[in-house]
Amino acid sequence: MVPTKLLEHLRSICLSLPEVTEALKWGHPTFLAGKKMFAVLDTYEGEPCIAFRVPPERWDALLEDDRFYPAPYAARHGWVCMRAGGRIDWRDVEGLLQESYRLVALKRMLAALDADETWRGR
Repeated sequence: MVPTKLLEHLRSICLSLPEVTEALKWGHPTFLAGKKMFAVLDTYEGEPCIAFRVPPERWDALLEDDRFYPAPYAARHGWVCMRAGGRIDWRDVEGLLQESYRLVALKRMLAALDADETWRGR
């Protein structure tokens, strides 16, 4: 089970992005841009984690940081997990989730995101 505050904070970030919905997939809160997943709140080995997509050119650098590890079952598809059991820098998380969203969002969604003043410059 994931902490309620963690889910609430993740929800506030993800659902503020254009055309994002939340669904329960494999028992985990999952965020979709249209029909494509870009973020999942999971628990791995008893620790909550936020899973998201990463561009291939960022994969190695991100995994050098101890907070991150390849997502079980999805790493081959470009997914990484961030440990979320301790202190979280939510500004970093916002940037990572936006980057993940941009990998799967449709052009109209990206145009809406780029036009949104609240996301510009993050």
